[in-house]
Amino acid sequence: MPTALRIEGPDDGLAVLVFDAPDSKVNVIGAELVGELAAAIDELERRTDIAGLVLASGKPRNFIAGADLDAIERVTDPAEVQAAVTLVQGLYERWESLPYPTFAAIEGACLGGGTEWALASRYILVADRPELRIGLPEIRLGILPGWGGCTRLPRRIGLAAALDLVLAGKSVNPYKAFKIGLADALMPPASFRHHVRDFARQAMAGKPPVKGRATGARGVLLEKNPLGRKIVFDQAGKQVLASTGGNYPAPLRALEVVRAGLAGGRAAGLAAEARGLSELAVSRESKSLVHVYRLAEGAAKGKASRPLRRAAVLGAGVMGGGIAQLLAAKASVPVRLKDLAPEPLAQGMAHANELFRQQVRRRWITAPQARQKMNLLRPTLDYGGFAAVDLVVEAIVERLDVKQQVFAELSGIVPATAILASNTSSLSIAAIGKDAKHPERVVGMHFFNPVDKMPLVEVVVGPLTAEDVVESIVALCRALGKTPVVVKDGPGFLVNRLLMFSMAEALTLLEEGVSIAALDATMKRWGMPMGPVTLTDEVGLDVASHVADILGAAFGDRLQVPRWLGRMVEDGRLGAKVGRGFYRYAGGQRLDPDPAVYALLGLSPGDETPDPLEVSYRLVTPMLNEAARCLAEGVVADAADLDLAMIMGTGFPPFRGGLCRWADDEGIGSVRARMEDLADRVGPRFAPAQAFVDVVAAGGFYARHPRAKARGTGA
Repeated sequence: MPTALRIEGPDDGLAVLVFDAPDSKVNVIGAELVGELAAAIDELERRTDIAGLVLASGKPRNFIAGADLDAIERVTDPAEVQAAVTLVQGLYERWESLPYPTFAAIEGACLGGGTEWALASRYILVADRPELRIGLPEIRLGILPGWGGCTRLPRRIGLAAALDLVLAGKSVNPYKAFKIGLADALMPPASFRHHVRDFARQAMAGKPPVKGRATGARGVLLEKNPLGRKIVFDQAGKQVLASTGGNYPAPLRALEVVRAGLAGGRAAGLAAEARGLSELAVSRESKSLVHVYRLAEGAAKGKASRPLRRAAVLGAGVMGGGIAQLLAAKASVPVRLKDLAPEPLAQGMAHANELFRQQVRRRWITAPQARQKMNLLRPTLDYGGFAAVDLVVEAIVERLDVKQQVFAELSGIVPATAILASNTSSLSIAAIGKDAKHPERVVGMHFFNPVDKMPLVEVVVGPLTAEDVVESIVALCRALGKTPVVVKDGPGFLVNRLLMFSMAEALTLLEEGVSIAALDATMKRWGMPMGPVTLTDEVGLDVASHVADILGAAFGDRLQVPRWLGRMVEDGRLGAKVGRGFYRYAGGQRLDPDPAVYALLGLSPGDETPDPLEVSYRLVTPMLNEAARCLAEGVVADAADLDLAMIMGTGFPPFRGGLCRWADDEGIGSVRARMEDLADRVGPRFAPAQAFVDVVAAGGFYARHPRAKARGTGA
């Protein structure tokens, strides 16, 4: 049976421990590997012919991806977790105590338990690849670094830098790793192993080519001075609470663990790690976050039927400019950016250029690379060059008649094999492409704003859209670094349809006297990234009103949006983009709720704090009803894709696992009882839909709508 670890050499005293998991693209640390590592360390401790040891990967782009997620997902007993964690800690302690220098040679992704293994090595050597990442992402899974990461990292790079990585689950590129002292040396990728050997031989001779690690005067103060450490810990705690609202227990627990290690020494730190990880791993929050990771991992992959060589984007607004920049940056293809006038074209190009400048400032790419990518963008006022494109993404004004005219024009210009994609957020793909010569080549590609930050793309399939077109767009989304969710053409598609029902209820709560501030604060505490009123301002009241009109026409009395939303638009209150909406703005910053809104609408906000449970159920249960309908109608393939879309598209709290997962975890029967209670007290709109009743009868969303087996496109 093939093994994952093998010892090569030694060659003049330098041996290599190669980690190369058989039948796997990545190296992960599971139970079998732990057994192999124990045996390997037994041998390494016995051997007298080794004077130095390199830890290397047999995977060209992966060092070690971390712990086995399957094991984390399955575990339910804290004592079992603590025993397993303590075992690995002991192995890393033995690795660190080997009687010769050890070198972690990292030339691919190094995460979680892999980073902790590297930290137990005397030297960390990294290939200088901009895309390579080193980090401790455990916090993002609702756990903490428990194999020595919380204990060793502060001693290596200083307290402040360590907390920055641990508490946010950050990963850093090689430059940053070297700058903060995590990496001892950066080496050219093409000759990496040669440079590793040279470095190792110098170190074995007692002359390692590195300067001593230092955290600077301030770092020394924070490491040695209890008062300085207290200041850093207190500030970090405040930042964690501000960013998480206290909904994620892992960062605060990690903070306690790091504190314990610095105060009580290594043994105390490792013991605190083991206890913390064992308790967090069985928590509901961790199970939900691992579930979310699995959702993203299982998203549609797609396979392009032909390579993308040239692309075009219609509309140089914020969305169009962002999409064009993304195509140039990630797909590395020439992109024609078309608009009707020079001014918006200039603005779109400036927006794209600024996005590239940001990437340079963050050292994601170099300045020459940014210029090279920017040169792929070609602004134009006409259709010149469109006869050779493989893809057109339309991002113009949200008017059906205009889009229909444009798609009809494009059909006579682009090749018959070209894909015509619309970035529409609510209009029918079938209607948009009805006059196109090849409606089977028309598809929706709904990006969310801002394009460079929002991970979701809804791939909208019209009744005539060809399967190879869907596959190609899904594959392109993945290549662009986005998460595609395939949805069926229909009013509002998926995310906006669900969101509008919640937004309408939020406006109704304002009518009933709940203040803007109280409503937003309640939902932020529940875990949403922003409150529903703030979200309306960010989306744009004109956009929200337009979508409400489209969905209202489709769903009738089922969607009840207060008429005064239109009055807000007529008053010029379009939201954050014009600095005037439900909130007041100054210098582009949101301030406080505008009291004039209440006078304009004749509303009288109350002083009482609303019941948070009541508010959250009133805003979430309308989405549950609509989610059940969408699944029953085949708008989305399964509950997993629906949850993924809501997390990636709206920021639905990941620690709750997604909309459907939350309802299942709450107890689908008790959620139904809540809805029936709201229907009796508040109005019939809360009555469980038949589709939801069917979900309850099946035992939950995931029981009624399990993950679809075919994951090519998710359809």
